[in-house]
Amino acid sequence: MKETIQSIMRQGFTILSLFLMLTNGFSQYSPAAGKAGSTAISKDSSILVNWAKRCTIQRGWQNIAKKDSGFTTIGDSLSAIGAAGENGVVSLGDSGIAICEFNRPIVNGPGFDFAIFENSFDDRYLELAFVEISSDGWRYFRFPCHSLSDTSKQIGAFGYTEPENINNLAGKYRSGYGTPFDIGDIPEYKDLNKNAITHIKITDVVGSLNPRFASYDTANRKINDPWPTPFPSSGFDLDAIGVIHEQPLAGINKIISNQFIKGPNPIRQNETLHIQTENSEFSQLDILNCQGALVQHVYLENTGLTLLYDTLPAGLFFIHLQGNISSIVYRGLKL
Repeated sequence: MKETIQSIMRQGFTILSLFLMLTNGFSQYSPAAGKAGSTAISKDSSILVNWAKRCTIQRGWQNIAKKDSGFTTIGDSLSAIGAAGENGVVSLGDSGIAICEFNRPIVNGPGFDFAIFENSFDDRYLELAFVEISSDGWRYFRFPCHSLSDTSKQIGAFGYTEPENINNLAGKYRSGYGTPFDIGDIPEYKDLNKNAITHIKITDVVGSLNPRFASYDTANRKINDPWPTPFPSSGFDLDAIGVIHEQPLAGINKIISNQFIKGPNPIRQNETLHIQTENSEFSQLDILNCQGALVQHVYLENTGLTLLYDTLPAGLFFIHLQGNISSIVYRGLKL
């Protein structure tokens, strides 16, 4: 009987250990810019086709626990429009809000649809923000987000956060690299048209572990990020929002399906992708790595093109097909 109980206990311990290994293994998200598997988008990437054109700011506190500290003062609404790195940044402060608008609505295309840029000077000094989208400017829907950072001790004003613990929160990557968002990650709502996103709301995460001020992720976990930051530049620093998929101009049919790219995804050794350009108007193709940097540029003929496994960059990659009146961005994964 004793041996039976010990055997059951050993089996239970083995199962528990395996479960913990699996959950830990699958709980990690994409790493910092420049590392294999990162989803960071370079501000110079050709997949960015537009930028926010208007922005309104609701300032947050320098320290929400001491409101006599006043509001943040760095930057203004003009700092958040235009390309990343061009107009400075606007510091939102504790719980501050920015609402950005676009000349043409953003659409739910294949893969990521837009990217948000912050100004972190380090891969691990991360100031985070919630992201919400709207197709009418007054009903907003938040991206499901996750923070797996340790909450046993407060991260100080200049403390570090591991990007692998963060998902669907703006501010995951250092300056010059945007955190991308896929509209498809948001559930279906009757009041949200995913192919006509006109407004994006950025709300600073108050990284305090004090329940009076704390922010929580989708799983109701406290989000631990640098706090307090009692400075004029407190909180999330919005640099820019870059658009990847937008509605076409009137009369232009922008293709947002993968009908012209055939092959396995993810792609493995000895496999290929075939670009079907016959009877299409596509004339150019760009291959970009996980950071959106150009790896190869190809002028296409009306005979199609086969891409070999070895010609594709490792990890996440993009293929940008371009024509005179339409384009397509394909997101693939090389294993």
